[in-house]
Amino acid sequence: MNTEQVDVLVIGAGPAGTVAASIVHQAGFKVKIVEKQLFPRFVIGESLLPRCMEALTEAGFVDAITEKGFQQKAGAKFVKDGKICDYQFADQFTPGYNWTWQVRRADFDKTLADTVEKMGVPVHYETSVTNIVFNGQDSITTVEDKEGNQTNISARFIIDGSGYGRVIPKLFNLDRPSTQVPRKALFVHTVDKKRSMADEPNRITIVVHQPGVWIWIIPFANGITSLGFVGNPDFFKQYEGTDEEILRDLIASQPYFAERFEDVEFAFAPKTLESWSSTTDKFYGDGFVLTGNVTEFLDPIFSSGVTLATVSSQTAAKLVIRKLNGEAVDWDTEYMQHMMQGVNTFRSYVTSWYEGVLDTIFFADNQDPLVKSQICSVLAGYVWDLDNPYVKNHETALHKLARTITLRDMVEFGAESGTLKAESKL
Repeated sequence: MNTEQVDVLVIGAGPAGTVAASIVHQAGFKVKIVEKQLFPRFVIGESLLPRCMEALTEAGFVDAITEKGFQQKAGAKFVKDGKICDYQFADQFTPGYNWTWQVRRADFDKTLADTVEKMGVPVHYETSVTNIVFNGQDSITTVEDKEGNQTNISARFIIDGSGYGRVIPKLFNLDRPSTQVPRKALFVHTVDKKRSMADEPNRITIVVHQPGVWIWIIPFANGITSLGFVGNPDFFKQYEGTDEEILRDLIASQPYFAERFEDVEFAFAPKTLESWSSTTDKFYGDGFVLTGNVTEFLDPIFSSGVTLATVSSQTAAKLVIRKLNGEAVDWDTEYMQHMMQGVNTFRSYVTSWYEGVLDTIFFADNQDPLVKSQICSVLAGYVWDLDNPYVKNHETALHKLARTITLRDMVEFGAESGTLKAESKL
């Protein structure tokens, strides 16, 4: 069997794999990407966060993405029972990018892969990893193309950005059950002819449907709008029929959606995604590092997927470069603990969202501008900024804030009630 020699083998041509491949390639190392699927291919995760712009910039992708004319995104809007909480990334606490994009991932991912290929990194599609043998840091990976032809790839290091494919975790039994509650998404792309009803196409809108169930609206630049319902799997069981019939019934159950999306044309048959959360004990090993969704995917509510994918790959790529240059790398401190800071911050916000804690904060009256800017930074993906108390103290800060708001409102309501009673006696 033929054996090809590379410095770094990257598994997966999505955002995680291409960001890592570009950064390592720019450092002068020989890199190769193998990808199981043929691009373009559909994948969810369409609303990006500003923090990922730093990784995309370092990878040299921004110009190519800009040329595609994707919809720019300047913030996020949350809606519940007619109340609106609007976050503008320009108001965030942490210095950094204050905009990003909303993208159809098939086009976006293909743009990144095409760009890294133009840089000189070969991308082999429809090529599956069947076996990996490590000899210390060095490895021999066996891959198979769609015709069944096998090749060995000798690498000094492997970066696994295979996403839901989870190549190395599956090969070496590293997968572990997630602590996240299983949830389900039912979603579709719509031909959004009534978009004029929408206030701002340059943001994602998240609507609270009922406790624990929410809806996303993500407008794209080409007139297509992504629409999805997310909730506990049992929520969907109360509806009967095909996925399309269920989705149209759900649309009809919301007055705004019923008007805007009534009889809307679906660009494809509705899709479902269920029990997506997964994790692993360790994000690295002797001769490999896991990036992107291979590490841990939480939940779509705060659009953290692409940000965690690109930032983990940006971080891992720099560490791999140092390792190949003979420097010492503390993978636990510099990678695992660093990435878990971001993952755990997002996890606290995901948990608080489904517990209703964030409802209290998002839809409170008379919000403190500083606090709102600090929470906005988290929603922008700046979950590594320990100068932000809502990052540093993510496990407790949200609950304390919600209790303070509740107590304040009780006091104000009591004072108002007392005033009304006094006036009624006059």
